[in-house]
Amino acid sequence: MTTTVPHRRPKDLRDFYEDPSVPVASGAPRSLRQARMLAAALGTARERTILDVGCGDGSAAATARPLLAGHRIVGVDWSQDALKRARAHLSYPVRGEVTGGGLPFRSASADAVLFSEVIEHLVDPDAALDEIRRVLRPGGHLMLSTPNLAAWYNRGLLLAGVQPVFSEVSLRGIHGRPGTEVVGHLRLYTARALREFVAASGFEVVRVAGAPFHGVPRALRPLDRLACSRPSLASILLLHARKT
Repeated sequence: MTTTVPHRRPKDLRDFYEDPSVPVASGAPRSLRQARMLAAALGTARERTILDVGCGDGSAAATARPLLAGHRIVGVDWSQDALKRARAHLSYPVRGEVTGGGLPFRSASADAVLFSEVIEHLVDPDAALDEIRRVLRPGGHLMLSTPNLAAWYNRGLLLAGVQPVFSEVSLRGIHGRPGTEVVGHLRLYTARALREFVAASGFEVVRVAGAPFHGVPRALRPLDRLACSRPSLASILLLHARKT
């Protein structure tokens, strides 16, 4: 079970993510669920500043905007190619990163951070959460989403000796698992591991919820939606935490 992809051979991870053929968007159902969680947390008392860190092409922010009306959404990404596409959806696209040079914002300057489908791509997720915590105001909200290593179908695949969905062993092709897209996943989390990791980084975990995965075959999507009621089985993990 091997699938190769047509993008050029990357020199490093930065080169990989600047490749226009690498996907920089995820499904709308996850974005909507995450936006509802954030809207409920923020309320409508005043304009808040929301950083969409790892905004990709801006489509997630565009999906969330109707639910976050009245708030200022700033998109941040390290990929120049992604930011070019994000300008169609975001009024404030900014180049920056959560590791290396850090985010180009003052400490305690943001009310909330959207961190959607990013942490699984990072070499140093500890430094990333430290940087997010730095830019959040006390009590500020972190809305993090990431694929679930223990998704209901991954449990069956592992029992069958098949590489889990979302995991990747190469940047050049898919080996040993279903799927066709190489997206650069380096780390995967279960619900329990994600909760413990975020809490250890100085956040109070408020809630972990589940969301469906747009790549599930159509015939299995009803089952995937049903699994969302049990976050530990869901395809995508949605975590809401507050800076302590």
